[in-house]
Amino acid sequence: MQLTQSSGPVTVLDSKALERALTRICYEIVERNEGLGQLVIVGIRTRGAYLARRMALKLSSLSDVDVPVSELDITLYRDDLDPNEHRERPQNPVVSDNNVPTNLAGKTVVLVDDVLFTGRTVRAALDALVDTGRPDRILLAVMVDRGHRELPIRADFVGKNIPTSLNEAVDVHVTEVDGEDAVTIRKVASR
Repeated sequence: MQLTQSSGPVTVLDSKALERALTRICYEIVERNEGLGQLVIVGIRTRGAYLARRMALKLSSLSDVDVPVSELDITLYRDDLDPNEHRERPQNPVVSDNNVPTNLAGKTVVLVDDVLFTGRTVRAALDALVDTGRPDRILLAVMVDRGHRELPIRADFVGKNIPTSLNEAVDVHVTEVDGEDAVTIRKVASR
């Protein structure tokens, strides 16, 4: 998708398309897991947590099993928390309480994030999750896979693959935070 310097964000998924992608991911999860009794959905804060809550509700309605959902704050696990770098990271990060169950033995965890880009957020989430407990299996679900991996990480469930350039950003908007459901691409300064 070609964006011009002066163009604003371009919508690639509207609310209905985002909802369909989320539903499809849930059906794929059901197909890959015999029964959902051992499934735990864990969303990466912020937007991944909201997507995870929606997925847990859909999965519970599809299977007549109450699928637990929790959220994970990965702030202190990020490898880009360097005070010498000038990134948009807090100088003294504050970690909110995670509500991930401590006994994950025998569980399959579906880790949920909004956008898969370099893989560094997912790596941090895996570290945080394993520090919480040791599940039997961890699967990754993302709304958007935009490519440009720096680590050998891939998603098991993808809402939409959107090839991008490094001077584009993909934003997943959720009603709970942004007032609307959508996926947009916008132009940013070169990386």
